[in-house]
Amino acid sequence: MAIIVDTTTKLVVQGLTGREGSFHAGRNRAYGTQLVAGVTPGKGGTEHEGTPVFDTVADAVAATGANTSMVFVPARFATDAIYEAVDAGIGTVICIAEGLPAHEMLRVYNYIRPKGITLIGPNCPGVLSPGKANVGIIPAEIFTAGKVGLVSRSGTLTYQIGHELTQLGLGNSTIVGIGGDPVVGSSFIDVISRFQNDPETEIIVMVGEIGGDEEEKAARFVQANVTKPVLSYIAGFTAPPGKTMGHAGAIISGSSGTAAAKKEVLESCGIRVGTTPTEVAGLVAEVAKTL
Repeated sequence: MAIIVDTTTKLVVQGLTGREGSFHAGRNRAYGTQLVAGVTPGKGGTEHEGTPVFDTVADAVAATGANTSMVFVPARFATDAIYEAVDAGIGTVICIAEGLPAHEMLRVYNYIRPKGITLIGPNCPGVLSPGKANVGIIPAEIFTAGKVGLVSRSGTLTYQIGHELTQLGLGNSTIVGIGGDPVVGSSFIDVISRFQNDPETEIIVMVGEIGGDEEEKAARFVQANVTKPVLSYIAGFTAPPGKTMGHAGAIISGSSGTAAAKKEVLESCGIRVGTTPTEVAGLVAEVAKTL
């Protein structure tokens, strides 16, 4: 099955005609994703590299049946783009754009949650279901299809661990980069619960980082609700005390939010934690042999 994106995904790209939107949408299409439309106000009725372009998302949905949007517009327009996609009937929005103000994302979050919309991001690499669909900037060529569900706050660490798994002959059901901002559309818990219900996922890997308490919340959720093996990596064990590291969400207060504190909570909830990407991949391989 995979989660969030698959062979039924019909993608509209908001910002298709821009440099970055065009480049990554082209890579997504080349991978096999159904790219059905682009949206750029004022360019409706044209085509961009064979893909029809519309003035609005509503027009794109009406004409093509698009059900997933990738937001590749400048930050100052990105929240409006999310609202437009949701109001047009899009069920899954993947916002690659970064630099969205936290207070604007709070409004977006509270707008979409009652509607049951899946929002991934902002400031994220997107979602890849190997062999099925790629929506975002994830380098799909380093991943293979398999039984490991991977969810991460970090883009590059996602790629690293995915590559390590591939090297060990293990593949992924779906890779989800939720983004590292303080306010994102989907949490670890949201994604892990989907992996729990996905028959193609047998092992779950959560890649966290210093700052906040999302990993600790997820650990308690896993302990109470998840029957599949969950392993984790927390970036930042060597982060200097008192320094702001990485994403905007990597904010530490006292000992709360440190890698060591997170590791302690995760392990108390039965989640094995690796201290390097290579160690995590090794732990996954060890668990896979027992399944």
